[in-house]
Amino acid sequence: MKPKTIYLVLCFAGALLPYWQFVPWVMQNGLSIPILFRELFAYRISAFFVMDVVVSAVVLLVFIRVESARLNVRRRWLPVLAVLTVGVSLGLPMFLYMRELRMEQLKSSGSNPVPA
Repeated sequence: MKPKTIYLVLCFAGALLPYWQFVPWVMQNGLSIPILFRELFAYRISAFFVMDVVVSAVVLLVFIRVESARLNVRRRWLPVLAVLTVGVSLGLPMFLYMRELRMEQLKSSGSNPVPA
């Protein structure tokens, strides 16, 4: 299976699995930001995961900016929006999918996929 296909499948998993937990929480609590943050940081272990995801999201946003500029990836705002609305679980495989598409385009056109 091509990496591009794997990334596309992971996009679906990355969108569905987080919302599988988030939607019932919103149904129970509403979209209350204070309750959300209180529960996110209720325990040190959950705060650990929150901090890990926040750092990963920042790293991913930098990676999207650098790599999309290097390869001239179009619509790079889509994975940024995915990170901000769903999370790294959708934004990362989406950008990797878009990156694979761009690298295939560059390869088929005879361009160097990694410009100097």
